[in-house]
Amino acid sequence: MAWFWIGLCLAALAACLGLWVLGGPWAAARGEARIRPPAFWWPWVLALAPWCAPFVTWRMRRELQRWGPRAGLAPHWAADRWLAACVLLAGCGAALAGAGALMGGAPVRIGILAALAGAALGFVWPDQILRRRAAARRLRMMRELPFMLDLLTLCVEAGLSLPAALHQVAGHAPDGPLRQSLRDAAALERTGVDRPRWLLHWADHADVPGVRNLVAALAQADRLGMGLGPLLRAQAERQRSERFLRAEKLALEAPVRMLFPMVLCIFPCTFLVIGFPVAVKLLDAGF
Repeated sequence: MAWFWIGLCLAALAACLGLWVLGGPWAAARGEARIRPPAFWWPWVLALAPWCAPFVTWRMRRELQRWGPRAGLAPHWAADRWLAACVLLAGCGAALAGAGALMGGAPVRIGILAALAGAALGFVWPDQILRRRAAARRLRMMRELPFMLDLLTLCVEAGLSLPAALHQVAGHAPDGPLRQSLRDAAALERTGVDRPRWLLHWADHADVPGVRNLVAALAQADRLGMGLGPLLRAQAERQRSERFLRAEKLALEAPVRMLFPMVLCIFPCTFLVIGFPVAVKLLDAGF
């Protein structure tokens, strides 16, 4: 019986490794700014999605619509497919946790509890990955924004209108999440959406304070008839100074963050290396 559980655990581990190697489920390829559907996992998600569709609530749809664009989620991920992926990961987590507990000689009750815990962790793991990915993209957008504003200022001062300058920046800026979000917003203008609406759409999906300030400044300049060149240059300088202040803050926080691993990991090992020879000599001397 033990060999059965060992084989089951090894098969589940091999399946997870195969999904990670072949599909790359949660990491976008280098240079891409979106979370693509995993190639190996996708047929199973499509097969399970119709069964999960009746259980999709409006809250789940609203949360996915909110966090999906901010995390760079590909359009293939509808709410029912996302729930199907969560259910599949819950099944994998339950199988691994239950098999591991039973392999270790735990009672059946403990194995069931471990399977339930693994299922819960597997179910909530995609949402946590989505939020972490959204936070990482947000930080990257904040780093990319000053250079993008410099390009926008250069295009406007060269004589281009604001929509034409935004299209030039979306087409020629360095690849990244900010460029991708700007391209998505610029695509709305080509469908006939007026400029204030697609700018607000861009600010909402980017979820970056600098982009919101830029959109508000552009709207105010449009109402008052202000020149865009000095305004964009001032916005670029402001974002660059804020980026420097954020980097300075992180540098000042680094010693405090290093204190915890030093106290728990480095100092005990140092004291052990120093104190062990002394303790051996004291024991040899009869203390």
